[in-house]
Amino acid sequence: MTIERLSRRGFAGAIGAAFGAALLRPALAEALEAGEAPRGGPVRLNANENPYGPPEVARRAIAASAAGGHRYPDDLAAQVRRALAARHGVAPEQISLGCGSSQILQMADTAYLGSDRSVVAAEPTFEAVLGYADVLRSRAVKVPQTPDFRHDLPKMAAACDAMTGVVYVCNPNNPTGTIVSGEELAALVAGVPRSAMILVDEAYADFVEAPAYRSALELLPKAPNVIVARTFSKIFGLAGMRLGYAVASPEVIRALDRRASWDNVNAAVLSAALACLADPGLVERRRKELNDTRRWLCAELDRDARRYIPSHANFVMIDVHGDVEPVIRAFRERQILVGRKFPSMARWLRISIGTPEETRAFVAGLREIVPARKAA
Repeated sequence: MTIERLSRRGFAGAIGAAFGAALLRPALAEALEAGEAPRGGPVRLNANENPYGPPEVARRAIAASAAGGHRYPDDLAAQVRRALAARHGVAPEQISLGCGSSQILQMADTAYLGSDRSVVAAEPTFEAVLGYADVLRSRAVKVPQTPDFRHDLPKMAAACDAMTGVVYVCNPNNPTGTIVSGEELAALVAGVPRSAMILVDEAYADFVEAPAYRSALELLPKAPNVIVARTFSKIFGLAGMRLGYAVASPEVIRALDRRASWDNVNAAVLSAALACLADPGLVERRRKELNDTRRWLCAELDRDARRYIPSHANFVMIDVHGDVEPVIRAFRERQILVGRKFPSMARWLRISIGTPEETRAFVAGLREIVPARKAA
């Protein structure tokens, strides 16, 4: 397994002109109930990207950043750290920046793993932490998920010992979209040796609406062995620009920063991030936009009596009643790219939430490729 294969949740092709006027869509209900399938290239529902791209304020900031392209972005990076610290109620010394949150995961592995250490993670989950651990020759302990497709946190805690370097919790989990509640996460932190770092990947946290969910940020004051990883790739639509960050104790942040490359973030994405953070309603607007489309998709799956995993993220896993690979190929032939195969869930298809028009095209394709066994 190589690091290159794990480059940020796979298949992140350039969208280019799709960031322009073509992204201006009709009202949600109209787009879902009428209109034709998308045209002009493949529908990309395979990498959990935000189909609307960067918000307009970010695009303007990216364009304006070109004038300062001859300068190193240290001052901008410091501004972003301060803005993120204000957003999360922590000190700037508790923020580390990365080239996407995938680099944050790599920095954490490099800091706390090695040939004599192990990493504990759910199976399945986002593979980057396990891939980086493999490069470091660390031992991977994979704990199967519960029957309802959730982290089995008691078994994960029981799998830890004095040689455990990292416990990885993706919350919401990729690929299942399920969550760990605040109480469950607190119990895990209490049950894991303080010598192990608990790395909580909250790439999809901004999509969650469930009251039981709590960010691991709330645990930081009393849990110095917690690292929270976040990203601008999902809700903010900046996957191609690459910016992630960690929130942790100052001591842990210093350890992470020592493992980062020099100037690992660029002026364009830092400018875009500052613009996004200055818009107080942006996250709420985008959450509603994508979650409404996810709810419509799930309602259509219910109409067809299809089994799926209720999701708290911008993707859904659907049971296709057999090996998922032929289904993936059939969608590709229809110019619709869907998620990859997860070996431990070989009959489940992961579908990213697209625009209403793209999601409608997916549902039409699904009904042709995997006919519903029972119509409502």
